[in-house]
Amino acid sequence: MLAAYAVHVEHSRGRRFIEPQHPYRNDFQRDRDRVIHARAFRRLEAKTQVFTRRYSDHFRNRLTHTLEVTQISRTIAGALALNSDLAEALALVHDIGHPPFGHAGEKALDAAMRRHGLFFDHNLHALRIVEDFEQRYAAFRGLNLTFEVREGIIKHSHDYSAEEHPELAEYLLDLRPPLEAQLIDLTDEIAYNTADLDDGYEAHLLSLDEIREGVPIFDRFYPAVDQIYPEVPEKLKFNETLKRVLNRFVDDLITNTRTRLSQANIQTLEDVRNHAGRLAAFSPAVEAERKQSKEFLYENLYFSPSLSDEKDDAERIVTELFNFWMENPQALPHNYQEKAKEESLPRVICDYIAGMTDNFIFEQYEKYCGAS
Repeated sequence: MLAAYAVHVEHSRGRRFIEPQHPYRNDFQRDRDRVIHARAFRRLEAKTQVFTRRYSDHFRNRLTHTLEVTQISRTIAGALALNSDLAEALALVHDIGHPPFGHAGEKALDAAMRRHGLFFDHNLHALRIVEDFEQRYAAFRGLNLTFEVREGIIKHSHDYSAEEHPELAEYLLDLRPPLEAQLIDLTDEIAYNTADLDDGYEAHLLSLDEIREGVPIFDRFYPAVDQIYPEVPEKLKFNETLKRVLNRFVDDLITNTRTRLSQANIQTLEDVRNHAGRLAAFSPAVEAERKQSKEFLYENLYFSPSLSDEKDDAERIVTELFNFWMENPQALPHNYQEKAKEESLPRVICDYIAGMTDNFIFEQYEKYCGAS
């Protein structure tokens, strides 16, 4: 049974192009399946999360991170009596617009666009992917996803203004997104705040002592784990502690969101949409712990000297390739040359690069700009 304030699929605002109902899948389940079968989704397997495969092929990539976010999102949505099918579809699609090389690639692509008076935003790019770039159906371009999934792509992590983005006006920018969409940014944080500690520890870039000192929530759980399992290998103690950290984040998000819904007397989806702010949230204490974990990762992992060369390489490759195609648009694939007749060349080049995997962009760089 779904809560009254959940998104009920039978009340969906529907698709751009009307389609007959499927005999045994509801519309959000069909959206989930369309995302999973999309080429852009498959490409996430070869896009960096934090570590390239130079370290190990055991570490998270953008696809495995997405699957972890999806698992956490379904769990929390179910506990809150929200629409788990919608939450799952939104989690699966939430990173589909990311370019190669993780945040370093995104930073370089945005910087290249800004030199031409434009910008790159992975949420807006994700919408372009599902609305236009994916071509699987004879009747329409894109995936023809429901309004609620398209809205969630735009609004799950950012509030856009209609004044700055009139092209997004149909997505109710003056209203809050449903709770299913609000969850995604938070489950994303839970996933990478714990997984990146794990990968950083496995990569020997973060030591147990450093983590215990810099991440108080981890240090609080570790002594009890050590007492219960004094003889097991250190990595298993680490795993047990990290599991407790993840559980604390998840438990708190469920409990605190329930409390906030009750305090605000939220009864319907319209109440959620018209509330002054987002209702899904951690408690103040756990929000402080989340920030401490995130700050630790930024200071000790994401900007660590061990990863700086790879980040520099990533930014250089994206920048030089972008500049090459700006100067040599005839070197673009034919379909992108055709697109450049209708859209600005910088936007077309941006779209091309953003869709690349790490492996493919390396190949293109070696072909056009010389070995890295």
